[in-house]
Amino acid sequence: MTVRIPALTDKLGLSEATVGVILLVWGLGALVTMQSMRGIMHRAGSRTVLRVGGPATALSLLGIGCAPNLPSLLVAVAVFGMAFGTVDIAMNAQGSTVEQAYGRPLMNGMHAGWCVGAITAGGIGSLAIALGLSYTANLSLVALISLPLVMIIGRTYLPEPPVVRTTAKARRRLPAVVYLLGAIMFFAFMVEGTVADWNGLFMRDELGAPEAIAALGYPVFEVGMLLARLGGDRLRERFGVRGIMTVSGVATAATFAIVLTAATPLIAVFAMFFVGLGVATISPMTLSLAGTATDNPGPAIAQAGAMGYAGLLLGPVAIGLISDFTSLRMALGIAVVLGVLIAIAARFLPRHETTTTTPAHVEERTPAGVAA
Repeated sequence: MTVRIPALTDKLGLSEATVGVILLVWGLGALVTMQSMRGIMHRAGSRTVLRVGGPATALSLLGIGCAPNLPSLLVAVAVFGMAFGTVDIAMNAQGSTVEQAYGRPLMNGMHAGWCVGAITAGGIGSLAIALGLSYTANLSLVALISLPLVMIIGRTYLPEPPVVRTTAKARRRLPAVVYLLGAIMFFAFMVEGTVADWNGLFMRDELGAPEAIAALGYPVFEVGMLLARLGGDRLRERFGVRGIMTVSGVATAATFAIVLTAATPLIAVFAMFFVGLGVATISPMTLSLAGTATDNPGPAIAQAGAMGYAGLLLGPVAIGLISDFTSLRMALGIAVVLGVLIAIAARFLPRHETTTTTPAHVEERTPAGVAA
């Protein structure tokens, strides 16, 4: 959907501020279900929720593709956001279930798999543009292909193990470092959301790129994220979180500045790869550190994750509003500032990390997977 935002603006004649409102509706829909899923997950488990949420997400994407006007689009986007939020929570819970079944950490590989999906979706979007498929035809085709696939995949999900109840001790006030980690994740998610939702429009409208070239920025960004996440754990062991996050923040700011000042669209697309390299490992590392900040990782991961999702929600909306008063190029300069803030905030992290949890602790992390 994100790579076809320029086509959506053309189809319905939307302004940049209206695109920001659409993204806000999507984010609010997702946030509503993310904040209310804990009780449902306790009663139904991730397997049941995914078997319902997966098809609902595909069907709601079809509604977005076929929406004939702005009011119907807003309704479809809200429903899609709610279905997406449901699946997001359940995917993390099912990931924890799979980790327990295998007896070793697998979540980083799963998130790398998410990058592969995003890259594939971006490539499909570019191909659809090159083939002359309309926005409606593109989204409808993806939805109709995805629907039977998610139903078939649903047969492979593992049953949910018993979930440990949250104790009063786990609900006590969290250490200050958890909120610092949440702030860093907020900054990183704002950058990721900005790239996903506004990069294509910037490439086309500000740099004059053809739509097919403009759509390449996001999948190229995801390639950089994928490579960084595949090697991020080894880099962390060698240089530590403080060092990696500081360098990542500086790299994010510098490379996004290159995107904004690029003389040609191809230079900007190339620079997006390095933006992805810079920002990719920040959110996984913040969640990992939050999980070791207290005896019970669940509340800490939930807090950091909630702050991160707020950045994903507010960032693209802020870009849309600011661009209406200045320009899209000026508004996207926020990403440069965010990179600098990440580098500064990382210097306040503890010099020595708490030992990372081992596979033996996976069962204790199940509630965190649900909350985050």
